[in-house]
Amino acid sequence: MMFGGVVATKIDDWQIFPFLEDLGYDSGWAPDSQMIWSDCYATLALAAHHTSRIRLGTGVSIAGTRIAPVTAHSIATINKLAPGRTFLGIGTGHTAMRIMGQNPVPPSKFRDYLRVVRGLLDGGEVEYEDQPIRFLDRELECINTDDHVDIYVAANGPKALAAVGAYGDGRIGAGNEPVSIFQRNIDRVRRSAEEAGRALRDPFPAAVLTYSCILKPGETMTSDRVIEAVGAPAVSSLHFWYEIYLQRGNDDFIQGIIRPLWDDYKAYVETMPIDRRHQHLHHGHVAFTPKAERRFVTPELIEASGGLVGEPDAVLEKIRELEVGGLNEILLLPPIAVARENFKEFADEIMARY
Repeated sequence: MMFGGVVATKIDDWQIFPFLEDLGYDSGWAPDSQMIWSDCYATLALAAHHTSRIRLGTGVSIAGTRIAPVTAHSIATINKLAPGRTFLGIGTGHTAMRIMGQNPVPPSKFRDYLRVVRGLLDGGEVEYEDQPIRFLDRELECINTDDHVDIYVAANGPKALAAVGAYGDGRIGAGNEPVSIFQRNIDRVRRSAEEAGRALRDPFPAAVLTYSCILKPGETMTSDRVIEAVGAPAVSSLHFWYEIYLQRGNDDFIQGIIRPLWDDYKAYVETMPIDRRHQHLHHGHVAFTPKAERRFVTPELIEASGGLVGEPDAVLEKIRELEVGGLNEILLLPPIAVARENFKEFADEIMARY
């Protein structure tokens, strides 16, 4: 099992990446959300200049806010600074698009987007908008496509999983899925790869975006420190589920354990002004917990959203179960205010014993 740190991208806190490297984390991920955080590529450039071992990449870049050639160019620029340890995490834009009142990129367009990015990063020529394009003037050595850049595709739905198999080097899942669902999703990736004539790595890089808090003696899931450590990522699951509820027109997917809380949350969202709801809904997105949403951070929500919260032995057992099921990288995204404390706690209590 590998371990990665995901941070709410803040360019004047690039120092958190060498901090992660010193703690022994395998990867550092900079999310791309233009309406709330700093630019991920500018931040990664600083991180690359000040680290030497840790893998660096976007977590994740958004297909809907940058055209494919620009994304390929941006990550190839980072690969110039961190050759061989640069990767591209890419997704359709759950938050980055919806926070502007827009929908994520449709699956068919996303798949073609990946085709263009993969081809350019492999140093080839591709068709883009009915024209052949390729990176020019390579003798200037402004970018690096000689060292392979892994593409990790954020995918939970069947069409996105198929795109992973066609063009991805790895998959990022949102939340800790039950092992049976995780394995079913990886099977979909493999079938798509076979249809595309690709041979996937074995084991296939499979990461999950989650969060953690290691309970100290006497603490429970309702302790103030615990809520500060997990509140933001936990309630961001509610933000995501509400968007899915709007998209599907039903909430049958909501787990029974949080049904009363979910009904309360829906009523809370209805108090938001309709013409600004897309802004209010994602307020604090994984970076901090709005005061009005703190009441939703319950043990039931933590369980439903798959957080790694508990005493050290219990968390270690859960991770071993996930690894047996095929997961091979855990990505932690703690709130900004407690990020360093949270990363160190996990490194000391879990990584050091794993």
